[in-house]
Amino acid sequence: MDDGAARVLTVWRGKPLFAGAAAGWVAPGHPVLAEAGTAPIFLGLDDGAPRFAADISAWQPGDGATPPAGVFFDPTEQRHPALPEDHRFAELRGVMAALNPRDGELVATAKALLAWHRSHRFCSACGAPSEVAEAGWQRRCPACGVAHFPRTDPVVIMLVTRGNSTLIGRSPGWPEGMYSCLAGFMEPGETLEAAVRREVAEETGVRVGAVRYLASQPWPYPSSLMIGCAGIAESDEITLDPAELEAARWISRDEMAEVLAGRHPSIRRPRAGAIAGFLLTNWVADRLE
Repeated sequence: MDDGAARVLTVWRGKPLFAGAAAGWVAPGHPVLAEAGTAPIFLGLDDGAPRFAADISAWQPGDGATPPAGVFFDPTEQRHPALPEDHRFAELRGVMAALNPRDGELVATAKALLAWHRSHRFCSACGAPSEVAEAGWQRRCPACGVAHFPRTDPVVIMLVTRGNSTLIGRSPGWPEGMYSCLAGFMEPGETLEAAVRREVAEETGVRVGAVRYLASQPWPYPSSLMIGCAGIAESDEITLDPAELEAARWISRDEMAEVLAGRHPSIRRPRAGAIAGFLLTNWVADRLE
């Protein structure tokens, strides 16, 4: 923190600070950091310059611009009086497509690490309060000595195809018209291939044969790693599990092209920056081989 090139990214209740279409870095000692309840955590070096993150969730916005409860996407933005007007705390999902790759990586890391610290304040072995260690990359229990490490939850997200169609679905509570590739958390002892087949079968009853890995994306909501796979369906009849999905359907390549162009009458274009959009866009363009 004594390095003159050091900068800190503040996060308020899971919302990172942005300056226009970039991460909102501030210098150590900036007045906004007075709201931090704990010392900043170390994110790494960006071209030799130290980068940190600090949680200022204790700050109370004076204008009453607090997020609505229980919404899929929080559109509100909060501005701290000690920061310039173009600096605001905002939902990462609404900004991520505009960030450069390095800012995107650092913001996702900050959001995930700080969320882990907020939710893992006590030792899972003995229940005593744990302490931040290793510049934020561990927590240690002073009572029993156990070390705890940041959590990452693997999630398979799959482009399931049959002929010239792909399988998409929507969960209960999603915004109207929002569909995506099917996805689900991996279970202990599973391979990627087994997780893809199990999730698709559980949610839609569709059988999947060959599976292959395509790409991955960190998804700090709060701490997932999205593992993109392609699967070849061996059946096409859909039997929904209503506890998992509100709807599912097969959609042709031509129809998905209309979705991606924003011209479909009932299905929204995928959110920019999310791996589902990457998978569907490259499938439509036949660039997944």
